[in-house]
Amino acid sequence: MDADVIVVGAGLAGLVTTAELADTGRTVLLLDQEPEASLGGQAFWSFGGLFLVDSPEQRRMGVHDSLDLALQDWLGTAAFDRGVDDPAGEDFWGRQWATAYLDFASGEKRAWLHGMGMRWFPVVGWAERGGHLADGHGNSVPRFHVTWGTGPGVVAPFERRVRDAVEAGRVELRFRHRVDGLSVTDGVVDGVHGAVLEPSAAARGTDSSRTRVGDFALRAQAVIVTSGGIGGDHDLVRANWPSRLGPAPKNMISGVPAHVDGRLLGITEQAGARVVNRDRMWHYTEGVRNWDPIWAQHGIRILAGPSSLWFDARGRRFPAPCFPGFDTLATLEAITTSGYDHSWFVLTQKIIEKEFALSGSEQNPDLTEKDLRKVLTRVRQRTAPGPVEAFKEHGADFVVADTLPELVAGMNRLTDEPLIDLADLQRQIVARDREIDHPFTKDLQVTALRGARRYRGDRLVRTAAPHKVLDPSNGPLIAVQLHVLTRKTLGGLQTDLTGRVLRPDATPFPGLYAAGEVAGFGGGGVHGYRSLEGTFLGGCLFSGRQAGRAVTLAL
Repeated sequence: MDADVIVVGAGLAGLVTTAELADTGRTVLLLDQEPEASLGGQAFWSFGGLFLVDSPEQRRMGVHDSLDLALQDWLGTAAFDRGVDDPAGEDFWGRQWATAYLDFASGEKRAWLHGMGMRWFPVVGWAERGGHLADGHGNSVPRFHVTWGTGPGVVAPFERRVRDAVEAGRVELRFRHRVDGLSVTDGVVDGVHGAVLEPSAAARGTDSSRTRVGDFALRAQAVIVTSGGIGGDHDLVRANWPSRLGPAPKNMISGVPAHVDGRLLGITEQAGARVVNRDRMWHYTEGVRNWDPIWAQHGIRILAGPSSLWFDARGRRFPAPCFPGFDTLATLEAITTSGYDHSWFVLTQKIIEKEFALSGSEQNPDLTEKDLRKVLTRVRQRTAPGPVEAFKEHGADFVVADTLPELVAGMNRLTDEPLIDLADLQRQIVARDREIDHPFTKDLQVTALRGARRYRGDRLVRTAAPHKVLDPSNGPLIAVQLHVLTRKTLGGLQTDLTGRVLRPDATPFPGLYAAGEVAGFGGGGVHGYRSLEGTFLGGCLFSGRQAGRAVTLAL
């Protein structure tokens, strides 16, 4: 044996798994096809949001949460319906993982991370608010805890543990090792083989060479796959696209680099593993083209507060629950069934100043650099954050104008044909503005934003005071063309609660484990059909920890 365990994929789940194994004295080979600059994978680029239940941060903000409420929200969101009670069902283990994860998120998760030095921004965010009934999709209360240091702050404790283990001789990092197959002897996975790629100085997230300079074959007592999802391969996304979300978009932008291509998912399945819930995926509807891209078709998600008016490509306002931050997949379906691949936000300068944030560690330098002075400036200033203003000035998808006719003219210049009718758009905005004149309303979005401002966190930093969009004193007017942004895979390798990968007959595949996005963040689909947000990093943390600890006990 070359090591006790081989871990394939050096993203967050791979780092957590490796750290847990090494802490118990196991020897680990951590392999990744990318250069060392990409250690930490997609978690590095993230906003660092973590789903916690009944945390001190929530309580300080006046939020009363509980495990029962979180379970109600999770099950209403996941809508598990594929053999939940059948051990051979696609949702059987995902449902088990959901319960285990919620116990973790409401229990030791925060203390475990806090003990490694992790801290959080004091204002808890309210993502995926739902907009349905109490037992339907969405977070009933704010649960999105932004890590101090964003994505790099989440990665750092585990990278530190792994590098300490490298110094101690328990872990060996082998970058530029592309796994092309699993070795199976007498039905047991006992190694991997593949190509050694030429050294690369490619910066994090950028394309690296695929030139082969050698081959390798490695053996171990267990192999753990932590290779991520399929979001970088648009053709594969379209091949798995569910009809329930309407036709797959012809044009999408990428929230992940091209090497996030699901390649290991197919290789592991070919070796004899079971893949479930292929059609479940999570793509964002508020994507804008990055004016300063790092990878091909690089898109950034706008994290918008609840006030922007959302229109389809022809300028027809979306109904409830298709409001900013409420129901991502309902809005995705509304966009794809509109006959076009894009949609529009229409808002004011007052809204963008208070409500726009951009997802990504590089788009939030104040939080990423842990600069308290800059963070306070964000809260107190009367302009949008610097990165948002940069997109407003340089972004190809932003239109700024003093009057609505000028705005519509600019919107129509961004499409192949003029799709927005000025009179109709004006009629809809005027109708909405009339609802601001009195404390009563039948406009559910106005009701929602007034309700949002009852939460202290939203009132402080996320929700502008209700105002008329067409009042010049609130201007200038802003329109943002929004694109579908590929992101997360919700299905994947089916695993039991120890992270053991299952075979098509639902029995464990000896020697093979998986964690992170390649395993649907646990069980082949812990989220079901939808996500509550802040649960992707948490899924990597929990499933990586489960697999690492289980393998330690099994060896």
